[in-house]
Amino acid sequence: MSFAFPSFLWALFVLAIPVLIHLFNFRKTKRIYFSNNRLLKQIKQETTQKRKLKQLLVLASRMLFLFFLVLAFAQPFLPAKEQMASSHNVVVYLDNSQSMSGKVAEKTRAIDDGMARVREIITVFPSETRFKLITNDFTPFSNTYKTKAEIEDILSQIRLSPISHSFEEIKIRMEVDKSRLDVFWISDFQQSTLGKLSPLDSSNQWHLVPVAYEKSISNVFVDSVYRDNPFTIGGEKNTITARFYNAGDVKREDLVVKCIINNIQAATTTFSCEANSYAEVSFDLPTGLKKVNQAKFIVNDFPVSFDNEFFFAINFGDKIKVTEIKNTPSVSSIESVFGNKELFDFKSFLAANVNYSWVKAADLVVVSELASVDASLQTTLKDYQAGGGAILLIPSNKLELSSYQSIVKGNRLSILKSTDFLELEKPAFQNPFFENVFEERSNLIAMPKAKKFLAWGADPSALLKFKDGQPFLSQMGKTFLLASPLNTDFTDFHNHALFVPVMYRIAASGKREIQHLYYSLDDSFVSVRGDSVANESQVKMVGTQEIIPTQRRNGENILLELPRFIINPGLYSIVSKTDTLDLLALNLTKKESFLKQFSGEEMKSNLGGGKNISLFNSSNASTFSSEIKERFLGTTLWKEALLLALTFLLVEVLLIRFLK
Repeated sequence: MSFAFPSFLWALFVLAIPVLIHLFNFRKTKRIYFSNNRLLKQIKQETTQKRKLKQLLVLASRMLFLFFLVLAFAQPFLPAKEQMASSHNVVVYLDNSQSMSGKVAEKTRAIDDGMARVREIITVFPSETRFKLITNDFTPFSNTYKTKAEIEDILSQIRLSPISHSFEEIKIRMEVDKSRLDVFWISDFQQSTLGKLSPLDSSNQWHLVPVAYEKSISNVFVDSVYRDNPFTIGGEKNTITARFYNAGDVKREDLVVKCIINNIQAATTTFSCEANSYAEVSFDLPTGLKKVNQAKFIVNDFPVSFDNEFFFAINFGDKIKVTEIKNTPSVSSIESVFGNKELFDFKSFLAANVNYSWVKAADLVVVSELASVDASLQTTLKDYQAGGGAILLIPSNKLELSSYQSIVKGNRLSILKSTDFLELEKPAFQNPFFENVFEERSNLIAMPKAKKFLAWGADPSALLKFKDGQPFLSQMGKTFLLASPLNTDFTDFHNHALFVPVMYRIAASGKREIQHLYYSLDDSFVSVRGDSVANESQVKMVGTQEIIPTQRRNGENILLELPRFIINPGLYSIVSKTDTLDLLALNLTKKESFLKQFSGEEMKSNLGGGKNISLFNSSNASTFSSEIKERFLGTTLWKEALLLALTFLLVEVLLIRFLK
């Protein structure tokens, strides 16, 4: 035990005063004579013994009162368990990620508890100490040291951030200064976001301050969203499915989920999800959706609510580029079916005058009844195939097999001289290619007829077949092959109701870039189609914020770098001047929704467990205040000493008053 003001201990000499009073209290006595004092002697002896006991107790009480009163002025304390670093600089990292919205008490969020602990830290250190406060935003104020008053102002502005960091990112940020520092790490130590842990720098004194949730928390969130058929075109029937995950040890029942499209509630339902398991919920998308559509799922999951909304975009804004190469200038059935300018960017070229740049940029190239494919076009189509492009081959009745054979690999082509029209077999309804094409899956459906002209052997997976099992329309990778020319001498397929949806599906499956429904804030780049944007023009993201991201051209696309440190989750329109190019949905990283924590002991062990790592075990800011003062300032005892002094003064009063 030590004393803040040891000079007051000289006052302990006052303890001699009550002793002297006790020893030299020579009170004069009056002698009275009695004829017989035998009885009086006995009474005198008994009274004297009691008086001596009372006087000794009063003496002890007075001495103890004076003793503890002197100690109170000397201010005794137990020395601090930890010494402050020689440097007058302190680094504090406060985790303000979304997971810190969890409750650590009935009405206290983890982030509020963490800020209260920061205030206790800056109170403990001397006034000349400077502090560097780091949050997940890595904002400019965290680059320099501040005074206590400046830190207080910064704390009043801190909010929950959509950004989460790995252990390595946090470690690098806190180890910028190489001088010996006291580093305080206040966090919920979320396992999913921290990732792999490694030993800390031994030159600094690390103080781990875990913020533990009130109890084990179960959290249900959207894991992923997908369309049942990603190759649909605007206006077609489709289903959207949300996949939920329950990151908890308790089954959740009767959770309500809503699907909002263009700020209108499109559907709602309830579902249940087993502990640590997935559950899927599907909704039919409204028909007639065109261009860009804002959408989100909302689930009523409490008490964790930061990830209750999940944004996604249903975009039909990008037209599908279709290029037809034909022999005659007349309007073909292909041009008729792809003539919808809202859905398709269609170009038709004669074989003798092909624009090869359009071929390379197309999503689908239709080789329409060419008698032969010349060498230059063959080379272009092969390169196009290698780049992932889709080709539809429609044979001519005057077909030169060798030129087609170079495009169709793996199948030997042959020409048949069939003169009979054969009805096609009913399509395989379970084939994903025909998903949502037929409202009723009936075997009574009327099918088109065709003559066998081009054959390529048996194909069990053919999209359409003749009654005898021979293929009429086959898909070989992204190359589609028809068995008959599209004219009335060979088939009525091009006049049948099935023709339009089949052609649409072929065109949609040719999309080289499937539209992303959503992105994560962890994604570094997104790509949008920018062929209509002038080279010198910049695009901007407009939503809850308006941001001009770093961007560069990549062919016809614009590559945007997501500014992860300043952007919030939500829906953002990609705008060039007055034109909307695309719609992006940005969501929090899924890692943030897994709330399982490292305990303080686990963190210390994984970080090396050295003497330079200390652990605070306080459950709240109030107990943390006592613990940090005990560690760095020691335990003061003057209050206890004063209390004991008053106690013994009271004892003296009670002895004099009641002890007879």
